[in-house]
Amino acid sequence: MNFPWKFFIDLGVISIALLLATLLRAKIKFFQKYLIPNALTAGFILMVYYNFIAKHFGMDNRYLGAMVYHLLSLSFIAMSLRKAPKPRKKGDLGMYSTSVSIIFQYGIQIVFGLLLTFFFMKTFFPDLFPAFGLFLPLGFALGPGQAYAIGQGWESFGFDGAGTVGLTFAAMGFLWACFGGIWLINYGIRKNWITREKLDKIKQRNVSSGVYAKDKELPIGSRLTTETEAIDSLTYNGSVVLLVYMLSYLLLKLLTYLLSFAGNAGMELAVNLWGISFVFAALTALVVKGILNIFGLQYTIDNGCMTRISGISVDLMVSGAIGAISLVVVVKYWIPITVICILGGIIVMVTVPWFCSRLFKDHRFERTLIVYGACTGTMPTGLALLRVIDPDFETPVASDYMFSSAITFFIVIPLILSLNLPAYAYRTGNMMYFWAMIGIALLYILFALISFFLIAKNRSFMNGSKIWLHEHFIKRKKN
Repeated sequence: MNFPWKFFIDLGVISIALLLATLLRAKIKFFQKYLIPNALTAGFILMVYYNFIAKHFGMDNRYLGAMVYHLLSLSFIAMSLRKAPKPRKKGDLGMYSTSVSIIFQYGIQIVFGLLLTFFFMKTFFPDLFPAFGLFLPLGFALGPGQAYAIGQGWESFGFDGAGTVGLTFAAMGFLWACFGGIWLINYGIRKNWITREKLDKIKQRNVSSGVYAKDKELPIGSRLTTETEAIDSLTYNGSVVLLVYMLSYLLLKLLTYLLSFAGNAGMELAVNLWGISFVFAALTALVVKGILNIFGLQYTIDNGCMTRISGISVDLMVSGAIGAISLVVVVKYWIPITVICILGGIIVMVTVPWFCSRLFKDHRFERTLIVYGACTGTMPTGLALLRVIDPDFETPVASDYMFSSAITFFIVIPLILSLNLPAYAYRTGNMMYFWAMIGIALLYILFALISFFLIAKNRSFMNGSKIWLHEHFIKRKKN
C-alpha cells in the first residue's frame, strides 16, 4: 500500500540531527562553553545535509518551511494557554519593564535595518527589495518562524527566496545570541556587572553538558491534570492546543471569505493575514483560555505541559528552519545579509545593556541577558543565557519575561500588521509606504522611551556615556 511518508521521514531526519547535536553538546567543550542550543547545532547539520547530501537520496527540504510555519503557531498557542501568574506586589513593574525593553529593540532594529536597506538601494543594490531590512527584527527579535512566514508572504510581492533569506537572518541571530551572549557574560564578569554571590554560583554550575547527570535529582517538567487511565495528561493538553489551532484556521477562513467581498484588495489582505497566522493562533488561544476560565476549567491546563509542547515545537522549528535554508539564495544576497547582521548585532550588544541597566531596579544583569538572548535568538536562547547565572530560576526574571510576552504581543499587533508596507512600496513604486513603516517604528521607540523615562526616572541618563550603570554609582548618587 502506498501511504505518504514524506512528513515522517523529514521528522526522522530532524530527530537524528537533534540527537547527534545532543551528543556533541554533551561531549565537546566548545558547544558547552558557548551554550549552543542543540536545535541550532542540529539546524546547521540539516542545512549541510539538505543542500549537499539529500539530493542523492531523492530528498529535498521544500516541506521544512511548511513545518516551521505550523510549529510557530503551535508554540504561540501553547504559551498563550498557560495560566497567569499569581498577582504581583503593587508597584512591581518587572513584566511591563521587560516588555518595554523588547519593544524598544523591535523599533531600533526596524529603523536600523530599513535605513541600511535604503543605503544599499541607493548604492550597490538598486533592485533590493525595500522590506529586506525588516528581516533584522524578524530573524533576530521574532525568530525563524515569523521570519519565514512573513518572508513567504513577500514572495507574492516579487521577492524570490524571501522565506530563505528570513531563515538566514534567524540563523545569524542565533550565532549572535550564543557567541555574543557568552562574550557578554564574560565581559560583565570582568567589569563587575555581576555580584560576587552570583559569580560563585556560575563557578559551581553543572548545566553546560545539556544533559543531567545520572546521580542528580531530576526536576519536575509537568504535572498530571487528568487520570491516566481515562486520558493521558499530555494527550489532553495537546488536544486543547490542536483544537485551538483548528479554530484559528476556521477564523482565518472566515476572514478570507468576508474580505473576498472587498475585491482584489481584500483578497490581497487575506493572503497577508495567512502569513501572520501565528497572531490569530495566539488570539484564539487567549479567547479559549477565557472561556475555560468562565466555566472553571482552567485548572485542567498544566503550565509545565504547555511549556513542554512549546519546547518541542520550538526545537523542531529552529532545527527545521535552518535546515530549510537554501545556500543558492543566500549567496545572491550575502553582502547585505552580512553587513546588516554584523552591524545589527553590534547595535543590540550595545543598546540592551545600556537600556536594561537603567530601566530595571533588581536582577539587572539577569534581565539584560534574557532580553539580549530573546532579541537575537528566541525565548529558549534567552533562558539558556539566564541559566548561566540563575541555573535554578530562583529570580523572577524568567517568569517576568514569559508573561511579559502577552503584554508585548498586544502592544505590537499594529506593528506586525504594518510589516507589509515596504512591500507595497516595491509593488507600487511609492516609497511613502517605506517611510511610513519607519515612522511607525519611531512611534514605538518613542513609546518605549517615554515608558523608560517614567520607570527609570533619575537613572535614565545617569552616567550615560557608559554602557552599564554600576550599582555603586547609583548608591553614590542617592547619598
